[in-house]
Parts: sequence; C-alpha cells; structure tokens
Amino acid sequence: MILTCSQCGQKNRIGAGALAAQSRCGQCKAPLGPLSWPLDADSALFDAILQEARVPVLVDFWAAWCGPCRMAAPEVKRTAEIMAGRAVVLKVDTERHPELAARYRVSSIPNFLVLKDGRVFSQQAGAVRHAEMARWLEAAGA
Repeated sequence: MILTCSQCGQKNRIGAGALAAQSRCGQCKAPLGPLSWPLDADSALFDAILQEARVPVLVDFWAAWCGPCRMAAPEVKRTAEIMAGRAVVLKVDTERHPELAARYRVSSIPNFLVLKDGRVFSQQAGAVRHAEMARWLEAAGA
C-alpha cells in the first residue's frame, strides 16, 4: 500500500499489517498513520490485510447504485476516523469484486463484516450508525 506524506509529498510503501500503526515518512519523518479513512479494497489488498492485520477489520460491502449504501458511507468514514489505530476499515464494491461478496455470502447491501485474525467475528446487513460499528469493533478487541 502506498501512502503519500501530507508534509512533503513523498510516496511511502506501508505493509498491510502496519495500516493501524503509527509510521513515519521515509523522507521528512512526519507521521503517516494510522489509517483513518475507509480503504477501497480489491481481492489482493483484501487478502493481504486479512493475513497481516493485528487489529479487527470492518468491511463495508456496497455498490454505487445502492441508496442505503450511499447513506451509510459517511457513517463508515466516521467509524474509520474514530477507530484509527485500533481497527482497519475496508470498502468492497460488490459490482467490481463480486468474488469477495460471494466468499462471505453477501446477498444484500449494505452489509458489514467484522473480521478478527482473518475470521468472521460478526456480520450484519442494513445501514447502521457509526456508534454501532464502533461497538462491533470494540467487541472484537479494538
């Protein structure tokens, strides 16, 4: 994963397992993390994060045409902000990555999945507020 330093513009490679950790820019040494926004994930990134994550992972399965998904998006973003350093938040577009949706038997969206140590901890369909998502992550050990 490549993160761009907000101070100097340097592109920094960060391992999938370090997304919830505090890291520093290789050039100017400014802080880079932890990740505080939902990360759009394809299959390769999704699998890398699940293999390496040391914190719970919240996955938002969504699609651009889905009204409730669009309504849930700000709540997902807020969850990523408040759980930065304690969890990683991913977004999976079910239109572009149906194989991931099929893997977790996602039949309606939005659909939220909490994974801990690469395994399903909880799953729920339907839009919810960020406080509920944060509770799920805390229950998983965030």
